[in-house]
Amino acid sequence: MKDREPKPEKKKAVEELTKLLNSYSVIGILNLYKTPASAFQKIKRELKDRAMIKVAKKSLLLFALEKANKNNLKDFLEGYPALILTNSNPFKLFLFLKKKKTPAFAKPGDIAVRDIEVKAGPTDLLPGPAISTLTKVGIPAKVETGKIAIMKDKIVCKAGEKISMDLASALQLIKLETMEVGLNVVVFEEKGVVYKKEQMDIDEEKLMNDIQLAIHNAFNLSINSGYPTKETIEFILSKAYWNAKALESQTKTEVVK
Repeated sequence: MKDREPKPEKKKAVEELTKLLNSYSVIGILNLYKTPASAFQKIKRELKDRAMIKVAKKSLLLFALEKANKNNLKDFLEGYPALILTNSNPFKLFLFLKKKKTPAFAKPGDIAVRDIEVKAGPTDLLPGPAISTLTKVGIPAKVETGKIAIMKDKIVCKAGEKISMDLASALQLIKLETMEVGLNVVVFEEKGVVYKKEQMDIDEEKLMNDIQLAIHNAFNLSINSGYPTKETIEFILSKAYWNAKALESQTKTEVVK
């Protein structure tokens, strides 16, 4: 039995997707699962001059990636996938999207992106059923001065674990927003090189501190080892001059003695 010929509209959609894939130097895969429509539209507008987002059925995306010789991306189509296409630096675009994410309350079934820790301290909750809601999920709580207080810091969910209905209710009670709403990048590909989201999630502050420390250490190594560079030659000559002056002074002192 022969395979059925794809419908003309599907063939046209695949051709258009393939053309787009071949028109950009950087191809990304998004997962729009649980991304609110309002947040999606807002970020899409803000990306207008930076990138294009194309939403299509997973089957159409698979065919288009195959036709565009982007088979290395097929395994990254997860959840509700979409394409993000750009000629910009993928790391800069990833950081832009990361900064656009906003805090949100966890919902039952969400996966914790990092450890969820509840900090000790007072709350605005009045004594009553709320204390049972908290203690049920392991949050140590008791009544203090007429309000519910959390007695000690407590990690209530590990990164990668699913958030239960009870935990989602407890976190909402204490107004702890543990999730982020925005575009979830799965992967970027540039010139055949694939960058997964965990490789692109860079702590900018830590990176700059590490670079500054590396420059400082390299500077000191050059001076202390006497290995001159364009940046350190003046300091090395100055150090040599003052060492020579110190040696001259010491020699004169010894002669006088």
